[in-house]
Amino acid sequence: MHSDPVPPRFGANYVPSSGWFYSWLDYDGAAVRRDFADLAGLGLDHVRVFPIWPWIQPNRAIIRQQPIDDLLDLIDAAAEYGLQVAVDLIQGHLSSFDFLPSWVLTWHRRSLFEDSTVRDGLTAYCEAVAGAVATRPNVFAITLGNEVNNLWPDSTTTAPSSTSWAQELLVAVKKAAPEVLALHSVFDDAWYKPDHPFHPVDVVDLGELSTVHSWVFNGVSRVDGPLGPATVSHADYLVELAAATSLDPARPVWLQEVGVPGPDIPVDLQAEFTRRTVESVVHNPALWGITWWSSHDIDRRLLDFPDREYDLGLFTVDHHPKPAAEALAAVIAEIRANGVHPQPATTITAPMNPRTEPHRRAELSPGSSFHLTWTEARIQGPVRITLPTTN
Repeated sequence: MHSDPVPPRFGANYVPSSGWFYSWLDYDGAAVRRDFADLAGLGLDHVRVFPIWPWIQPNRAIIRQQPIDDLLDLIDAAAEYGLQVAVDLIQGHLSSFDFLPSWVLTWHRRSLFEDSTVRDGLTAYCEAVAGAVATRPNVFAITLGNEVNNLWPDSTTTAPSSTSWAQELLVAVKKAAPEVLALHSVFDDAWYKPDHPFHPVDVVDLGELSTVHSWVFNGVSRVDGPLGPATVSHADYLVELAAATSLDPARPVWLQEVGVPGPDIPVDLQAEFTRRTVESVVHNPALWGITWWSSHDIDRRLLDFPDREYDLGLFTVDHHPKPAAEALAAVIAEIRANGVHPQPATTITAPMNPRTEPHRRAELSPGSSFHLTWTEARIQGPVRITLPTTN
Protein backbone atom coordinates (compact mmCIF):
# COMPACT_ATOMS: atom_id res chain seq x y z
CA MET A 1 0.00 0.00 0.00
CA HIS A 2 1.38 3.42 -0.96
CA SER A 3 2.29 5.68 1.93
CA ASP A 4 2.70 8.91 -0.04
CA PRO A 5 0.42 11.91 0.53
CA VAL A 6 -3.24 11.58 -0.41
CA PRO A 7 -4.44 13.58 -2.24
CA PRO A 8 -1.44 13.79 -4.56
CA ARG A 9 0.74 16.84 -4.90
CA PHE A 10 -0.07 19.43 -7.57
CA GLY A 11 2.50 21.78 -9.05
CA ALA A 12 3.90 23.45 -12.15
CA ASN A 13 7.14 23.37 -14.06
CA TYR A 14 8.31 26.96 -13.72
CA VAL A 15 8.92 28.82 -16.97
CA PRO A 16 9.56 32.51 -16.21
CA SER A 17 6.98 34.78 -17.82
CA SER A 18 9.60 37.39 -18.66
CA GLY A 19 12.53 36.29 -20.79
CA TRP A 20 12.05 32.51 -20.50
CA PHE A 21 15.16 30.89 -18.95
CA TYR A 22 17.34 33.64 -20.37
CA SER A 23 16.04 35.58 -17.37
CA TRP A 24 18.68 33.80 -15.26
CA LEU A 25 21.24 36.05 -16.99
CA ASP A 26 19.59 39.13 -15.47
CA TYR A 27 17.76 37.69 -12.49
CA ASP A 28 14.76 39.68 -11.25
CA GLY A 29 13.39 38.46 -7.93
CA ALA A 30 10.35 40.72 -8.16
CA ALA A 31 9.33 39.17 -11.49
CA VAL A 32 9.75 35.69 -10.03
CA ARG A 33 7.51 36.59 -7.10
CA ARG A 34 4.83 37.88 -9.45
CA ASP A 35 4.91 34.55 -11.29
CA PHE A 36 4.71 32.57 -8.06
CA ALA A 37 1.70 34.60 -6.95
CA ASP A 38 -0.04 33.37 -10.12
CA LEU A 39 0.70 29.75 -9.29
CA ALA A 40 -0.21 29.93 -5.62
CA GLY A 41 -3.55 31.39 -6.67
CA LEU A 42 -4.39 28.15 -8.45
CA GLY A 43 -3.87 26.11 -5.30
CA LEU A 44 -0.57 24.58 -6.40
CA ASP A 45 1.83 23.40 -3.71
CA HIS A 46 5.15 23.13 -5.56
CA VAL A 47 7.25 24.22 -8.51
CA ARG A 48 9.98 22.44 -10.44
CA VAL A 49 12.78 24.83 -11.39
CA PHE A 50 15.63 24.75 -13.90
CA PRO A 51 19.00 26.45 -13.38
CA ILE A 52 21.22 26.48 -16.47
CA TRP A 53 24.33 24.33 -16.11
CA PRO A 54 26.88 26.26 -18.27
CA TRP A 55 26.00 29.56 -16.63
CA ILE A 56 26.93 28.10 -13.25
CA GLN A 57 29.90 25.99 -14.40
CA PRO A 58 31.37 27.78 -17.45
CA ASN A 59 34.70 26.05 -16.88
CA ARG A 60 35.19 22.66 -15.31
CA ALA A 61 37.12 24.31 -12.46
CA ILE A 62 34.64 27.15 -11.85
CA ILE A 63 31.38 27.01 -9.91
CA ARG A 64 29.94 30.55 -9.96
CA GLN A 65 28.31 31.69 -6.74
CA GLN A 66 26.09 34.46 -8.13
CA PRO A 67 23.75 32.19 -10.13
CA ILE A 68 23.55 29.86 -7.13
CA ASP A 69 22.57 32.83 -4.97
CA ASP A 70 19.91 33.74 -7.55
CA LEU A 71 18.60 30.19 -7.41
CA LEU A 72 18.44 30.38 -3.61
CA ASP A 73 16.49 33.64 -3.82
CA LEU A 74 14.04 31.98 -6.20
CA ILE A 75 13.60 29.12 -3.72
CA ASP A 76 13.03 31.63 -0.91
CA ALA A 77 10.49 33.43 -3.09
CA ALA A 78 8.61 30.17 -3.56
CA ALA A 79 8.49 29.70 0.20
CA GLU A 80 6.92 33.14 0.57
CA TYR A 81 3.99 31.84 -1.48
CA GLY A 82 3.72 28.49 0.26
CA LEU A 83 5.38 26.59 -2.59
CA GLN A 84 7.85 23.77 -2.16
CA VAL A 85 10.56 23.36 -4.77
CA ALA A 86 12.10 20.59 -6.85
CA VAL A 87 15.38 21.54 -8.52
CA ASP A 88 16.63 20.01 -11.77
CA LEU A 89 20.41 20.28 -12.05
CA ILE A 90 21.65 19.57 -15.58
CA GLN A 91 20.06 21.83 -18.18
CA GLY A 92 20.97 20.50 -20.47
CA HIS A 93 17.84 20.38 -22.59
CA LEU A 94 14.87 22.77 -22.42
CA SER A 95 12.10 23.28 -24.98
CA SER A 96 14.22 22.07 -27.93
CA PHE A 97 17.35 24.04 -26.93
CA ASP A 98 20.49 22.44 -25.51
CA PHE A 99 22.62 24.35 -23.00
CA LEU A 100 26.11 22.91 -22.77
CA PRO A 101 29.35 24.46 -21.51
CA SER A 102 32.16 25.17 -23.94
CA TRP A 103 34.35 22.62 -22.19
CA VAL A 104 32.32 19.78 -23.75
CA LEU A 105 32.02 21.32 -27.25
CA THR A 106 34.06 21.88 -30.43
CA TRP A 107 37.76 21.35 -29.60
CA HIS A 108 36.73 19.82 -26.27
CA ARG A 109 33.87 17.72 -27.58
CA ARG A 110 33.28 14.81 -25.23
CA SER A 111 30.35 12.68 -24.19
CA LEU A 112 28.54 13.76 -21.03
CA PHE A 113 27.73 10.15 -20.32
CA GLU A 114 30.93 8.32 -21.21
CA ASP A 115 33.88 10.67 -20.69
CA SER A 116 35.34 10.35 -17.20
CA THR A 117 36.60 13.95 -17.14
CA VAL A 118 33.16 15.32 -17.94
CA ARG A 119 31.59 13.02 -15.39
CA ASP A 120 34.02 14.31 -12.76
CA GLY A 121 33.08 17.88 -13.64
CA LEU A 122 29.38 17.07 -13.45
CA THR A 123 29.87 15.42 -10.08
CA ALA A 124 31.47 18.60 -8.72
CA TYR A 125 28.64 20.68 -10.16
CA CYS A 126 25.91 18.44 -8.75
CA GLU A 127 27.53 18.36 -5.32
CA ALA A 128 27.84 22.15 -5.21
CA VAL A 129 24.32 23.01 -6.34
CA ALA A 130 22.64 20.19 -4.41
CA GLY A 131 24.48 21.17 -1.24
CA ALA A 132 23.42 24.80 -1.64
CA VAL A 133 19.72 24.19 -2.30
CA ALA A 134 19.52 21.63 0.50
CA THR A 135 19.97 24.51 2.95
CA ARG A 136 16.42 25.60 2.11
CA PRO A 137 13.68 23.73 3.99
CA ASN A 138 11.14 24.00 1.16
CA VAL A 139 13.32 22.03 -1.28
CA PHE A 140 11.93 18.50 -1.39
CA ALA A 141 13.56 16.98 -4.49
CA ILE A 142 16.61 17.26 -6.73
CA THR A 143 16.44 15.70 -10.20
CA LEU A 144 19.65 15.13 -12.14
CA GLY A 145 18.33 17.07 -15.11
CA ASN A 146 15.43 17.67 -17.43
CA GLU A 147 15.01 14.76 -19.85
CA VAL A 148 18.74 14.16 -20.07
CA ASN A 149 18.18 11.47 -22.70
CA ASN A 150 17.51 14.32 -25.16
CA LEU A 151 21.28 14.94 -25.04
CA TRP A 152 21.81 11.65 -26.88
CA PRO A 153 22.89 11.01 -29.65
CA ASP A 154 24.99 14.19 -29.65
CA SER A 155 26.54 12.80 -26.49
CA THR A 156 27.21 9.16 -27.21
CA THR A 157 26.22 6.54 -24.69
CA THR A 158 25.26 2.93 -24.21
CA ALA A 159 22.67 1.53 -21.85
CA PRO A 160 25.31 0.52 -19.25
CA SER A 161 26.96 3.95 -19.48
CA SER A 162 23.63 5.75 -19.14
CA THR A 163 22.81 3.77 -16.03
CA SER A 164 26.21 4.13 -14.37
CA TRP A 165 26.25 7.87 -15.15
CA ALA A 166 22.96 8.38 -13.34
CA GLN A 167 23.94 6.11 -10.46
CA GLU A 168 27.15 8.05 -9.83
CA LEU A 169 25.45 11.44 -9.89
CA LEU A 170 22.59 10.28 -7.68
CA VAL A 171 25.15 9.19 -5.09
CA ALA A 172 26.76 12.64 -5.29
CA VAL A 173 23.40 14.40 -4.89
CA LYS A 174 22.36 12.24 -1.96
CA LYS A 175 25.68 12.81 -0.21
CA ALA A 176 25.30 16.57 -0.60
CA ALA A 177 21.57 16.65 0.22
CA PRO A 178 20.74 13.60 2.36
CA GLU A 179 17.29 14.84 3.43
CA VAL A 180 16.08 15.57 -0.12
CA LEU A 181 14.68 13.15 -2.69
CA ALA A 182 17.31 12.36 -5.36
CA LEU A 183 15.67 11.59 -8.71
CA HIS A 184 16.34 10.77 -12.36
CA SER A 185 14.26 12.02 -15.30
CA VAL A 186 13.97 10.86 -18.91
CA PHE A 187 11.33 11.32 -21.58
CA ASP A 188 9.23 8.48 -22.90
CA ASP A 189 11.52 7.15 -25.63
CA ALA A 190 12.92 5.17 -22.71
CA TRP A 191 9.59 3.30 -22.67
CA TYR A 192 8.79 3.07 -26.36
CA LYS A 193 11.92 3.05 -28.57
CA PRO A 194 13.68 -0.31 -28.99
CA ASP A 195 17.15 1.14 -29.65
CA HIS A 196 17.08 3.88 -27.04
CA PRO A 197 20.12 3.72 -24.69
CA PHE A 198 18.11 4.78 -21.63
CA HIS A 199 15.98 1.90 -20.40
CA PRO A 200 12.79 1.51 -18.37
CA VAL A 201 14.81 0.14 -15.47
CA ASP A 202 16.55 3.53 -15.27
CA VAL A 203 13.13 5.06 -14.53
CA VAL A 204 11.98 2.56 -11.94
CA ASP A 205 15.21 1.51 -10.22
CA LEU A 206 17.21 4.74 -10.01
CA GLY A 207 16.34 7.51 -7.60
CA GLU A 208 13.81 7.42 -4.80
CA LEU A 209 10.66 7.47 -6.88
CA SER A 210 9.83 7.03 -10.56
CA THR A 211 9.17 10.00 -12.84
CA VAL A 212 7.20 9.96 -16.09
CA HIS A 213 6.53 12.67 -18.69
CA SER A 214 3.29 12.43 -20.65
CA TRP A 215 3.26 14.28 -23.97
CA VAL A 216 0.50 13.35 -26.39
CA PHE A 217 2.41 14.68 -29.41
CA ASN A 218 4.36 11.40 -29.21
CA GLY A 219 1.77 9.83 -31.52
CA VAL A 220 -0.97 8.99 -29.04
CA SER A 221 -3.17 11.93 -30.10
CA ARG A 222 -3.27 10.43 -33.60
CA VAL A 223 -4.82 7.24 -32.22
CA ASP A 224 -8.21 8.74 -31.44
CA GLY A 225 -8.02 12.54 -31.44
CA PRO A 226 -7.60 15.24 -28.80
CA LEU A 227 -10.26 13.96 -26.39
CA GLY A 228 -10.15 10.29 -27.30
CA PRO A 229 -9.68 7.66 -24.60
CA ALA A 230 -6.09 6.91 -25.62
CA THR A 231 -5.15 10.58 -25.49
CA VAL A 232 -6.68 11.53 -22.15
CA SER A 233 -5.52 8.30 -20.48
CA HIS A 234 -1.92 8.42 -21.70
CA ALA A 235 -0.66 9.87 -18.42
CA ASP A 236 -2.35 7.05 -16.52
CA TYR A 237 -0.90 4.51 -18.95
CA LEU A 238 2.64 5.72 -18.24
CA VAL A 239 2.03 5.65 -14.50
CA GLU A 240 0.80 2.07 -14.83
CA LEU A 241 3.82 1.04 -16.92
CA ALA A 242 6.18 2.49 -14.32
CA ALA A 243 4.31 0.89 -11.43
CA ALA A 244 4.30 -2.50 -13.14
CA THR A 245 7.98 -2.39 -14.05
CA SER A 246 9.23 -1.48 -10.58
CA LEU A 247 10.36 -4.31 -8.34
CA ASP A 248 8.96 -2.34 -5.40
CA PRO A 249 5.14 -2.46 -5.44
CA ALA A 250 5.02 0.58 -3.15
CA ARG A 251 7.32 2.79 -5.25
CA PRO A 252 5.47 6.03 -6.09
CA VAL A 253 5.29 7.51 -9.58
CA TRP A 254 5.53 11.26 -10.13
CA LEU A 255 3.81 12.57 -13.25
CA GLN A 256 6.53 15.17 -13.55
CA GLU A 257 5.37 16.66 -16.85
CA VAL A 258 2.02 16.80 -18.60
CA GLY A 259 0.54 19.59 -20.67
CA VAL A 260 -1.72 20.69 -23.52
CA PRO A 261 0.40 20.88 -26.68
CA GLY A 262 -1.04 22.39 -29.81
CA PRO A 263 -2.02 21.58 -32.44
CA ASP A 264 -2.62 18.11 -30.98
CA ILE A 265 -4.97 19.65 -28.41
CA PRO A 266 -6.80 22.63 -29.99
CA VAL A 267 -7.24 25.70 -27.82
CA ASP A 268 -10.99 25.25 -27.46
CA LEU A 269 -10.50 21.71 -26.09
CA GLN A 270 -7.61 22.35 -23.73
CA ALA A 271 -9.72 22.86 -20.61
CA GLU A 272 -11.61 19.63 -21.21
CA PHE A 273 -8.39 17.74 -22.00
CA THR A 274 -6.92 19.01 -18.74
CA ARG A 275 -9.92 17.94 -16.72
CA ARG A 276 -10.19 14.48 -18.28
CA THR A 277 -6.45 13.78 -18.10
CA VAL A 278 -6.17 14.72 -14.44
CA GLU A 279 -9.35 12.87 -13.50
CA SER A 280 -8.07 9.78 -15.34
CA VAL A 281 -4.85 9.56 -13.35
CA VAL A 282 -5.47 11.30 -10.04
CA HIS A 283 -7.06 8.33 -8.29
CA ASN A 284 -4.26 5.95 -9.29
CA PRO A 285 -2.79 4.59 -6.03
CA ALA A 286 0.73 4.69 -7.48
CA LEU A 287 0.55 8.42 -8.22
CA TRP A 288 2.76 10.72 -6.11
CA GLY A 289 1.88 13.99 -7.78
CA ILE A 290 1.15 15.95 -10.95
CA THR A 291 3.36 18.79 -12.16
CA TRP A 292 1.96 20.72 -15.12
CA TRP A 293 4.12 21.94 -17.99
CA SER A 294 4.26 24.80 -17.78
CA SER A 295 3.61 27.75 -15.54
CA HIS A 296 3.75 30.53 -18.15
CA ASP A 297 3.80 30.95 -21.91
CA ILE A 298 6.93 31.95 -23.81
CA ASP A 299 6.99 35.47 -25.21
CA ARG A 300 6.63 35.20 -29.00
CA ARG A 301 9.20 37.95 -29.41
CA LEU A 302 11.73 35.23 -28.59
CA LEU A 303 12.67 33.45 -31.80
CA ASP A 304 13.19 29.92 -33.11
CA PHE A 305 11.17 27.85 -30.65
CA PRO A 306 8.95 25.11 -32.06
CA ASP A 307 5.54 26.70 -32.33
CA ARG A 308 3.89 24.46 -29.72
CA GLU A 309 6.41 25.54 -27.07
CA TYR A 310 5.14 29.13 -26.97
CA ASP A 311 1.67 28.39 -25.63
CA LEU A 312 2.06 25.61 -23.05
CA GLY A 313 1.66 27.88 -20.03
CA LEU A 314 -1.13 27.92 -17.49
CA PHE A 315 -0.76 31.71 -17.69
CA THR A 316 0.02 34.13 -20.48
CA VAL A 317 3.17 36.21 -20.25
CA ASP A 318 1.04 39.04 -18.86
CA HIS A 319 -0.35 36.82 -16.09
CA HIS A 320 -3.81 36.01 -17.39
CA PRO A 321 -4.99 32.50 -16.49
CA LYS A 322 -5.78 30.31 -19.49
CA PRO A 323 -8.56 27.71 -19.75
CA ALA A 324 -6.22 24.90 -18.69
CA ALA A 325 -5.35 26.84 -15.53
CA GLU A 326 -8.98 27.29 -14.60
CA ALA A 327 -9.74 23.62 -15.27
CA LEU A 328 -6.74 22.47 -13.26
CA ALA A 329 -7.63 24.72 -10.33
CA ALA A 330 -11.18 23.36 -10.31
CA VAL A 331 -10.00 19.74 -10.25
CA ILE A 332 -7.47 20.49 -7.51
CA ALA A 333 -10.16 22.10 -5.36
CA GLU A 334 -12.48 19.14 -5.93
CA ILE A 335 -9.81 16.59 -5.06
CA ARG A 336 -8.73 18.44 -1.94
CA ALA A 337 -12.33 18.74 -0.81
CA ASN A 338 -13.35 15.16 -1.51
CA GLY A 339 -10.11 13.18 -1.49
CA VAL A 340 -9.07 10.45 -3.88
CA HIS A 341 -10.89 7.16 -4.13
CA PRO A 342 -9.05 4.34 -5.92
CA GLN A 343 -11.51 2.09 -7.70
CA PRO A 344 -11.39 -1.66 -8.25
CA ALA A 345 -9.19 -2.41 -11.24
CA THR A 346 -8.94 -5.06 -13.88
CA THR A 347 -5.54 -6.43 -14.88
CA ILE A 348 -3.88 -6.89 -18.26
CA THR A 349 -0.57 -8.65 -18.82
CA ALA A 350 1.96 -6.89 -21.02
CA PRO A 351 3.28 -8.81 -24.05
CA MET A 352 6.89 -8.35 -22.91
CA ASN A 353 8.94 -7.47 -19.86
CA PRO A 354 10.46 -3.96 -20.10
CA ARG A 355 13.06 -4.90 -17.50
CA THR A 356 14.54 -7.75 -19.48
CA GLU A 357 13.40 -7.15 -23.08
CA PRO A 358 14.01 -3.47 -23.87
CA HIS A 359 14.48 -4.40 -27.54
CA ARG A 360 10.72 -5.10 -27.61
CA ARG A 361 9.62 -1.72 -26.23
CA ALA A 362 7.73 -0.85 -29.42
CA GLU A 363 5.12 -3.39 -28.32
CA LEU A 364 4.13 -0.93 -25.57
CA SER A 365 4.14 2.24 -27.68
CA PRO A 366 1.08 4.36 -28.49
CA GLY A 367 -1.04 2.62 -31.09
CA SER A 368 0.44 -0.81 -30.43
CA SER A 369 -1.89 -3.76 -30.01
CA PHE A 370 -1.26 -3.84 -26.27
CA HIS A 371 -1.80 -0.11 -25.84
CA LEU A 372 -5.09 -0.26 -27.75
CA THR A 373 -6.27 -3.21 -25.67
CA TRP A 374 -5.37 -1.38 -22.46
CA THR A 375 -7.12 1.78 -23.68
CA GLU A 376 -10.32 -0.07 -24.54
CA ALA A 377 -10.39 -1.69 -21.11
CA ARG A 378 -9.56 1.64 -19.44
CA ILE A 379 -12.84 3.10 -20.73
CA GLN A 380 -14.64 0.87 -18.23
CA GLY A 381 -12.38 1.68 -15.27
CA PRO A 382 -8.82 1.46 -13.92
CA VAL A 383 -6.53 -1.13 -15.50
CA ARG A 384 -3.40 -2.40 -13.77
CA ILE A 385 -0.55 -3.79 -15.86
CA THR A 386 1.34 -6.92 -14.91
CA LEU A 387 4.47 -8.26 -16.54
CA PRO A 388 4.73 -11.75 -18.01
CA THR A 389 6.43 -14.29 -15.78
CA THR A 390 7.77 -16.26 -18.74
CA ASN A 391 8.80 -15.14 -22.20
